[in-house]
Amino acid sequence: MSRVTLNQWQMLAAVVDHGGFARAADAIHKSPSTLNHAVHKLEEQLGVQVLEPAGRRVRLTEAGAMLLRRARQLIESAEALEEVAGSLAEGLEAEVVLAVDQVFPPDALASALATFSETYPHVRVQLHETVLNGGVEMLYDGSADLVISGVAARGFLGEPLASVRFVAVAHPDHPLHRLERPLDLRDLVQHRQLVVRDSALRQTMDEGWLKAEQRWTLSHLETSIDMVERGLGFAWLPETRIRQALDAKRLVPLPLTAGGIRETPVQLIHRDRDRAGPATRVLAQALATEALAAEVEGDRGAG
Repeated sequence: MSRVTLNQWQMLAAVVDHGGFARAADAIHKSPSTLNHAVHKLEEQLGVQVLEPAGRRVRLTEAGAMLLRRARQLIESAEALEEVAGSLAEGLEAEVVLAVDQVFPPDALASALATFSETYPHVRVQLHETVLNGGVEMLYDGSADLVISGVAARGFLGEPLASVRFVAVAHPDHPLHRLERPLDLRDLVQHRQLVVRDSALRQTMDEGWLKAEQRWTLSHLETSIDMVERGLGFAWLPETRIRQALDAKRLVPLPLTAGGIRETPVQLIHRDRDRAGPATRVLAQALATEALAAEVEGDRGAG
């Protein structure tokens, strides 16, 4: 059991911050004798002198400076703990579970989380990166508060968030580009397609053209992008994820006669909008705002 109370450390900090007992007493509405007694009691309990006179003022001893530096961490932690308790008493969630399809622009996601953190720094976030039905399955399980998905969820109403453009691409030296002519599905079927596996555990689905006899199924979108950049296959990839690779010519759109570009609408879905807490609502608004900004920026880039 600690011999020194948090209140004693707080009074010592006040004396140091205000340069003396009288000024500290006025600032924190305590009598100078109360502060004096608390600090002397602290020194007795620790067996260490923490203050020494300096003219009409007092200053920390070397030992006192080291002890107070550590004590301030305790003071700040206690204040943060009280803030969290107050938030919980007002109905603030302790944690928000967010499931985001991997096609959602990563910059928009990071910016939204940064904005959310400024408002609710003590609310934990569980982020699940999903593919296709993965996020929807979490809705059905009741394990996600918010879901960003391009797949409709039966029994839930979502709000339009963004439209993700998928582009059929391959490495510039891929055999399909060496044909140097418009391509159709008969050309694609002779080469390896890279697709990302549905992250749902029960109700999985395939998305996109999957008739290539050579097909690699991967677990993460970033792996698919890396493999395509290495010339190991072709794929339809979200433009927001490959913009730099396209600009640097590490990836080149396939000259398909049709179907080279696909648009997929992405929705933001609440598990229960009416019962959503303040943190969930703020995160949802931040995601919507950043998604709109990313879409506007993407239109400028495409133009």
